[in-house]
Amino acid sequence: MSKFTLAIHGGAGTILKSMLTPELEIRYKQGLQEALDAGYQLLQKGGNALDAVEAAVCALEDNPLFNAGKGAVYTHQGDHEMDACIMDGRTLDAGAVCGVKSIKNPIRLCKSVMLHSGHVMLSGEGALDFAIQRGIETAPDEYFHTPFRYEQWIEIRDSDAYQLDHRKSAEDSPIPEGKKFGTVGAVALDSFGNLAAATSTGGMTNKKYGRIGDSPVVGAGNYANNQTCAVSCTGHGEFFLRAVVAYDVSCLMEYRGYTLAQACEEVVKNKLVKMGRENGLIAVDTQKNYQLCFNSEGMYRGIQSSSGINHVAIYGDHD
Repeated sequence: MSKFTLAIHGGAGTILKSMLTPELEIRYKQGLQEALDAGYQLLQKGGNALDAVEAAVCALEDNPLFNAGKGAVYTHQGDHEMDACIMDGRTLDAGAVCGVKSIKNPIRLCKSVMLHSGHVMLSGEGALDFAIQRGIETAPDEYFHTPFRYEQWIEIRDSDAYQLDHRKSAEDSPIPEGKKFGTVGAVALDSFGNLAAATSTGGMTNKKYGRIGDSPVVGAGNYANNQTCAVSCTGHGEFFLRAVVAYDVSCLMEYRGYTLAQACEEVVKNKLVKMGRENGLIAVDTQKNYQLCFNSEGMYRGIQSSSGINHVAIYGDHD
């Protein structure tokens, strides 16, 4: 069987070893490994990249440690609005949803949008109506309630402030200057040589006005093209939207002849640094090259491939 690879992320930012208890670090790594295993076992059985990234992201959406699905943060109104996107590198077909509520796994809805709606992106109530029509699993508000997300929101709900997924860890211990950009994602190369990418997020704590970030936007936070690479991003969405980050990596490969490593380095370590932001991304190409690239103190991440690599890490020292 040909070579295949799966990479995942669960957010990047100022993530220091001193911020996590040993027990919490173990839980994060277990969550990452479970997501890797969920997607990789499909690739190992000859499955396709699209199904693999969907399975990996679903596992992360089901884990309350990560800001997507069950672990989504609270909006200013005290509810949850989730964004997600999936893309098939073989066909360039994509499906995305934004501002959705009550959807247990937004990435599953994205795949259904791609395959059955005739559209690329659906939002809000319309997306929910489509989900119900397609039999996509929904969940009550109580399913998305987690105590530490609720406390994050309580701290700032009476202000005009919004914040990324930081200030408190999943164990409710203060992280005074910590920042973690709460997005999850997966990229995969299957044994047929096809690429796919998937990204999902709960957005920003206390966000207003139906704010949408980069995660559901094709080319900004998520992109896959068999001619170049598959990319899933994590960072401050406004900057990824302005820089069209995921597509920028692909463009450098397609039009400038960059390798995957060179393209990721240029975008993450140069372009985004000049914009003054901490960000990260994961990427894979059709030659099984992969990158887990970030300019922050850490990124929840993992890689598993047919060459025998199976590794998860959190901090910047490749722990």
